[in-house]
Amino acid sequence: MVDLLYAVGVAPFKDMAGAPAFLIEVLIGGIFAGLMYSLVALGFVLIFKASGVFNFAQGVMVLFAALTLVGLLERGAPVVVALALTTVVMVALAFAIERLVLRPLVNQAHIILFMATIGLNFFLEGFGEMLWGANVKKLDIGIPDRSFIVRGVQINQLELTAAVTAAVLVTLLAVFFQRTRIGRALRAVADDHGRRSRSASRSRPVSWRSSPGSCGAPRAACSSASRSSRSRRCRC
Repeated sequence: MVDLLYAVGVAPFKDMAGAPAFLIEVLIGGIFAGLMYSLVALGFVLIFKASGVFNFAQGVMVLFAALTLVGLLERGAPVVVALALTTVVMVALAFAIERLVLRPLVNQAHIILFMATIGLNFFLEGFGEMLWGANVKKLDIGIPDRSFIVRGVQINQLELTAAVTAAVLVTLLAVFFQRTRIGRALRAVADDHGRRSRSASRSRPVSWRSSPGSCGAPRAACSSASRSSRSRRCRC
């Protein structure tokens, strides 16, 4: 029992005190990973705040973006062109989901919408594998995977680039929701359930569900690129 308490409560702190540079490296790595995962989390928040429904298919949309990006790169598309085309595909997919799946279910019980997103999750997973294959593929977007030393702390250039990209995207989304007319309207709809229901019943060019979906689509494309490039291999 004493040995267990020592191993859990004392030994880790002794190791951290003995290797402070390694501790800082682990902390920095955790921050970088958290910034990239924040893009995925933002997708869940955007949809939930606008619709009040947890989108079970959000994760597979990131997977679909990664599959599309890798598929385009394998077919010889330059990285910039592949990213742009992936963003276009994801925006189109978001609008298609809103029009074909979610809009017919407006004002239905939340459990119905939730079950629809579960079905959409399985459909997109199978559809993506049918289009691009289900084998493991390597994703290389041209960022060198090497490290550099800053005052004895090793920092990976690929992880740093992905984290900075994620931070920029999060900042742009914050500015969008704070400073733009559409962003403020989406926030108002998210904070007023009655207004949300009334908006859903009207026919508008940009609906209350498609707007957050289309905002989340480019974010899904970028987060899939950042996360997959960090791991270097994705199960595609």
